[in-house]
Amino acid sequence: MSRRTDRIGEQVRAEVARILREEVTDPRIGLVTLTRVDVAPDLSNARIFWSTVGDRDEIERGLSSAAGFVRGRLARVLPLRKVPELRFLWDPSLELGDRTLAALRNLSPEDAQEGEETDDGAA
Repeated sequence: MSRRTDRIGEQVRAEVARILREEVTDPRIGLVTLTRVDVAPDLSNARIFWSTVGDRDEIERGLSSAAGFVRGRLARVLPLRKVPELRFLWDPSLELGDRTLAALRNLSPEDAQEGEETDDGAA
C-alpha cells in the first residue's frame, strides 16, 4: 500500500470506530476493536478488520447491517470524492495471541529447560 492509502485507512479506522461508538444504536454491536483497515488503491473498497470478546456471529450481522449507515456518515466527515464500500471482516489475531499466551503460561519449567538444552545442542 502507498502512504496515501495507509493514511486514508487510518482516517477511516478512526472515524468508523467513533461512528460505531457514538452513532450506531444496533444492540448487536457490542464492544468491538477495529484492528486495521485495508483500503484499495482506487478507494473502491475498504476491508475493516475487527475483533471482540462477545458473540462474534451476532456482532458480524450487526456490522454488516450498519455498513451502509457508517459509509454515509464517513462521506460527511472525510474529505474524499469517493468513499469506499465497507466490508467488515473478523480478525482472529487477538484470539490466536491469547491462545498462544495461554499455552506459554501452561509450560512447566522442565519444558522450558528441555527447550534450552535442545537449542544449545543444535548450535
